[in-house]
Amino acid sequence: MWVTSSTTDVFTPTAIALGNFDGIHLGHRQVLQPIWQRPEAEISTVVTFTPHPQEFFSGKPRQLLTPLTEKVKLLQSLSIKQLVRLPFDRGLASLSPQDFVADILVKQLHAKYISVGQDFRFGQGRIGTADELKEIAANFGVCVHITPLQTCSLLVDDTLRISSSRIRQALGSGDVIQAKEMLGYPYSLQGMVVTGQQVGRVIGFPTANLQLPPNKLLPRRGVYCVTVQLETATEIKGVMNIGSRPTVNGQVPTVEVHLLDWSGDLYGQTLTVMLEKFLRPEQKFPSLNALKCQIQEDCMVARKIFG
Repeated sequence: MWVTSSTTDVFTPTAIALGNFDGIHLGHRQVLQPIWQRPEAEISTVVTFTPHPQEFFSGKPRQLLTPLTEKVKLLQSLSIKQLVRLPFDRGLASLSPQDFVADILVKQLHAKYISVGQDFRFGQGRIGTADELKEIAANFGVCVHITPLQTCSLLVDDTLRISSSRIRQALGSGDVIQAKEMLGYPYSLQGMVVTGQQVGRVIGFPTANLQLPPNKLLPRRGVYCVTVQLETATEIKGVMNIGSRPTVNGQVPTVEVHLLDWSGDLYGQTLTVMLEKFLRPEQKFPSLNALKCQIQEDCMVARKIFG
């Protein structure tokens, strides 16, 4: 897939899905679907913004469900041919809805077709709506498809609108099952195995210490039941801890994974850890032996969950 931040390097003409698409959740996939079905001559293109507009206006770094590397992999799996990351600056933020369509979408990206979600907003002050985009684009002979908001049923009598913010809320409370239902896949952490303090090895539970992208959103601190995919595509069940390891006076949050019934050298490998179930919150134990006993119990619970 071609990835660019310059509109001069874009392959055209384009069929565009427009939005931020953090997470590539089930709602996003409905927005993406129409551009898969366009004529082959139109390049299926996702157009997003960097930095995220909220990060630009707040000046605060934004943690992402899918940092760039993960987003590219997910879009590739959906047969998207091109990702255009428009630099979001004062100039772009000050464009009127009409100018954004005429100058960016039509003149620079040569859009022939555009797909957006029902809640899409654009232009200076976010005054442009999806319906207005459709009206403006029609003046240039460009068709706009508007996808209704998507929901998922988490309980028999409850429906929940799918959104990146709701997924963030679910992860913040440790509800990885709800997050999975909205994403359409398990939330995962991808990182290289690096050397840690090796406390786990001392108490008989060696762990792989993961180095994650600095802008990756971490879920609630605590212990999780996980499935780990190695670089060889082998999948192994395990238990993961996210936290600062208060029992050994740790200061910096770490992500450590213990693989069940497996041993070997993982240093330097990139692991994909898929979160299956939240087991318990982070806690401080009176001794290493008490920590060891709890980890033994965590592993027993994980084995039962995995059957």
